[in-house]
Amino acid sequence: MNHDYPVRVQGRADAQLSRGLWLVKWLLLLPHAIVLAFLWIAFVALTVVAFVSILVTGRYPRSVFEFNVGVLRWTWRVWFYGYYALATDQYPPFTLHEVVDYPARLEIDYPTELSRGLVLVKTWLLAIPHYLVLAFLAGSGLTVALGGDDDRWAWGGGLIVLLTLFAAVALLVTGRYPRPIFDLVIGMDRWMIRVIAYAALMTDEYPPFRLDQGGEEPGESPAGPGTSAAPAPHPHARGWTALPIVGVATGSLLVLVGVVVGAVGGLLLVVDSGFRDDDGYLMSGRQQVASAGYAVSTEDLEIAIDEGTGDLPRRLLGTVKIVAESPSGRPLFVGIARAEAVETYLAGVEHAVITDLHGPADALEPRYRYVAGTGPAMVPGVAEFWSVSASGTEPELRWEPESGAWALVVMNADGAAAVEARISAGATVPVLGPGAGVVLGLGVFVLALGVVLLVAAVHRAHGPGPASEPIEEEV
Repeated sequence: MNHDYPVRVQGRADAQLSRGLWLVKWLLLLPHAIVLAFLWIAFVALTVVAFVSILVTGRYPRSVFEFNVGVLRWTWRVWFYGYYALATDQYPPFTLHEVVDYPARLEIDYPTELSRGLVLVKTWLLAIPHYLVLAFLAGSGLTVALGGDDDRWAWGGGLIVLLTLFAAVALLVTGRYPRPIFDLVIGMDRWMIRVIAYAALMTDEYPPFRLDQGGEEPGESPAGPGTSAAPAPHPHARGWTALPIVGVATGSLLVLVGVVVGAVGGLLLVVDSGFRDDDGYLMSGRQQVASAGYAVSTEDLEIAIDEGTGDLPRRLLGTVKIVAESPSGRPLFVGIARAEAVETYLAGVEHAVITDLHGPADALEPRYRYVAGTGPAMVPGVAEFWSVSASGTEPELRWEPESGAWALVVMNADGAAAVEARISAGATVPVLGPGAGVVLGLGVFVLALGVVLLVAAVHRAHGPGPASEPIEEEV
């Protein structure tokens, strides 16, 4: 059995722990949570950089490796202090570097050469069995349910947190941390960190399916202050000081934002170029509307086009198109008019008013407000108040938006009851193409800026130290 795994996780429980400090550690750890959120964004971004480097050269960039080890080391200290162990009351230091007198230690051997083939399958394929185990140890893989369907309690926090809470209760009552729980929890934490390091391409050695319990690695002396020296920095490295760390975190965040914004811009360009009909309109799917009465209308649609807003709605929507289809082949009437004129026309007429649409995006269903009454005084096509209207088995109308309150009305062309139609609506949306180009350009700019910051930060961390510090040449 090989106990010399290149990822070494150690932890030494404090001899005396506070009975109640764990109750407020969640608050004390908030600053670390904020910093680590940014550091883990950088961790993922630099792991992608390492992936490309390994694929091309077979090597993990040394400065990137040191940064990612530092993020894991920082994370392990926070876990050890917080609710993945609760084994120390010493507040975690804000540093990527190893702190030799802190009770939680992490070292990972730098790989001089990595497989170019394994890098393609380690993260998403080979590590899957371990992911399933970790889902049980750390996350939603553990679910405990008590009671029936109407009275159910479920726990999805993972075995590690559950055992740590057991230890916390014991600590609160007895003032002692049960050693068996400590050994088991640290073994699970060790398993997690080994898998994370493997998935982050930091070693080719497959994590063992083995629960190495206790604060010491198998075959090593008990972890304690000064039991092992911190790994020597790369001889030419300036090191991960505050400035390059901030640069990497900021650059990674910008890369993430740039990718998201650029993807949105690209998606909008695809929609603009590939989803228009033959007349250049972006149309919705067909929506079934029906009423046992004499009409279906929409609630008032307010459009403001004045000196305050300019013609923004018109520039956003362009020309609006409404297309109706009669399922029964009975001629329909579709019209748009001022809301007050529609209200006067339908006063005392039995009809349905669409109040909103609900359900999934691909299967929206209208909700109606029904108004009691009798039939209309005249067939809709005779009335002269319509701004635009059309009749037929597949009527189509086009409308230029104007300021005011408007309503859409669907009726049978002969004014009879039992209205049924399939409606689709759309607009030219002339701003979509230029807007998508602007969004895409902004995404590319932010992405490029993030890459520049990343490269500069990594170069600074890897570059030569101050001139006053002599540097020995590598042989």
